[in-house]
Amino acid sequence: MAAPTLLLLALLLPVGAWPGLPRRPCVHCCRPAWPPGPYAWVSDGDPWRRLPRVRPTIDIEILKGEKGEAGVRGRAGRSGKEGPPGARGLQGRKGQKGQVGPPGAPCQRAYAAFSVGRREGLHSSDDFQAVPFDTELVNLDGAFDLAAGRFLCTVPGVYFLSLNVHTWNYKETYLHVMLNRRPAAVLYAQPSERSVMQAQSLMLPLAAGDAVWVRMFQRDQDNAIYGEHGDLYITFSGHLVKPAAEL
Repeated sequence: MAAPTLLLLALLLPVGAWPGLPRRPCVHCCRPAWPPGPYAWVSDGDPWRRLPRVRPTIDIEILKGEKGEAGVRGRAGRSGKEGPPGARGLQGRKGQKGQVGPPGAPCQRAYAAFSVGRREGLHSSDDFQAVPFDTELVNLDGAFDLAAGRFLCTVPGVYFLSLNVHTWNYKETYLHVMLNRRPAAVLYAQPSERSVMQAQSLMLPLAAGDAVWVRMFQRDQDNAIYGEHGDLYITFSGHLVKPAAEL
């Protein structure tokens, strides 16, 4: 209780009324030199050194004013680093139908086909003999030469070929489906007292400039195919299945 009592006396009594303390000279009120401040030097023998120092405190809440208005918005800061991708959102509504586009280029599709026949019968007169034809059924772009009996390929690709003949009684029937100078397939029938229809079919890859034709092959027996002017017994056909550009 000694410290509060001395503080109360220091505030109520004048400086000259303190017993045992020397009087201090007056100083200018704007530059108070006494009592000394917290950073003033005081000697150890000074009587004022024994008095407690009082430091006033200020309640900040009492001095706090009203909230001011919002200031001007500052400049935008720099963009931060890109974050991780978020979850997939919900599917949106179907959009409106767009405008019709310009017409496209016409489809360039390749075609090739032939179908020919022979109405007159034929006997082989040589070991190897090409079969000519006298009837044109289909001949796109004139690719088949009837007199030579050859189809000249102008559209490369895979072709389906078929050969049909009527055998001759008691005569052998021996023919080759030729690709250029190479036999690709054989049509054969032994001699018989009855004539029958014989057929052969195959698929071949043809390049531009390849020739397909039918050849008779004579061995030690007569080789012949039967025909009549009124009916068509002998036919040779082929068509393009798929062009080489699509393979």
